[in-house]
Amino acid sequence: MSLSEQLMEEMKAAMKGGDKVVLETIRGIRAQIKNVEIEKQKTLDDEEILKVLGSAAKKRREAIEQFEAVGRQDRADEEKAELKVIEKYLPEQMGEAAVTQIVKDVIAKVGASSPKDIGKVMGAIMPLVKGKADGKLVQEIVRNQLNSM
Repeated sequence: MSLSEQLMEEMKAAMKGGDKVVLETIRGIRAQIKNVEIEKQKTLDDEEILKVLGSAAKKRREAIEQFEAVGRQDRADEEKAELKVIEKYLPEQMGEAAVTQIVKDVIAKVGASSPKDIGKVMGAIMPLVKGKADGKLVQEIVRNQLNSM
């Protein structure tokens, strides 16, 4: 079953079960997917749908941080609930230890020796962890590794 079909089935189940959070989240995601399809003038495959889902998850994480910073825990909780629904469709995220190991391997491979090489390292790492690790986490680990050299 494709990711698009899976989203449709989950949406139908949420309608029948009366789960508003799941229903509204999937509706929003399907709208984003439709917008990208219209923009690209083609039907998205699973990999492209994962990019849309990753973008939606990133927006939710940023919103959670912002709402918590201004003391709006009620809105942060809503965003967390939506993020939980979205994460169900994303590939399992890599842990910090796994990302650190990849960063160390890539630093050795590209011969990075100072914080000035961050662009070179990030360019080599991101294709390896795309969709499996948060870009902020990767960047933070790369900075720490290069600063400790």
